[in-house]
Amino acid sequence: MDESLDRARALLLGAQRVAVLTGAGISAESGIPTFRDAMTGLWSQFRPEDLATPEAFAANPKTVWDWYASRRERVAKVAPNAGHAALVALENRTPHFTLITQNVDGLHARAGSRNVIELHGNIMVDRCFAEGCVLTSADEIPGTPPRCARCGALVRPGVVWFGEALPPNTLDDALAATKRCDVFLSIGTSNVVEPAASLPFTALQAGAAVIEVNPERTPLSARATIVLAGAAGEVLPRLVG
Repeated sequence: MDESLDRARALLLGAQRVAVLTGAGISAESGIPTFRDAMTGLWSQFRPEDLATPEAFAANPKTVWDWYASRRERVAKVAPNAGHAALVALENRTPHFTLITQNVDGLHARAGSRNVIELHGNIMVDRCFAEGCVLTSADEIPGTPPRCARCGALVRPGVVWFGEALPPNTLDDALAATKRCDVFLSIGTSNVVEPAASLPFTALQAGAAVIEVNPERTPLSARATIVLAGAAGEVLPRLVG
């Protein structure tokens, strides 16, 4: 890997614009299971569509709220890892840097990343189920789930559920950064979940070098400029230096 690592390091050192896409792999290294991996114990009896659709929330709001409360507790107990820290260092030295993530745990921001696009929202954020606006505890009437103090609607976690559109402007902003970048990093993602899966291929079409960091091969591997096989927490600190 050393030769590939040197080539990738040189590309990043010469880049003015870097875009990064991260997936569940980098969060897993901090101890956060994927959505389906978290469906154990009490939750093993449920299907994803029982817990992560607007229809499920409307039908069984307490069950869905309790599921996300358990996930929030898990997220609150973990910390960003060396992979997250390396991306902060890369942002600090890159003139134009955009971090696009499929993860909802907020670990990139907790690590210190500033220009973060959360494609699938943030599990630690509350939103009004009726109006979609972000709420703080001061805006909520306590309950399980709480209710919006302004309109009385139920409060929901601020994540994108199956069948929902991405948050406004997030995909447009992600595509704009992807099309302008000199180097695109794909980290810890299977590159099968759309629309994020298309981003590295869009970067290739726009003439960017694409570096993949992943322990396993993905649909991107055969076309990536450089493939660095390994976990983000091990590869990124060596890559960024």
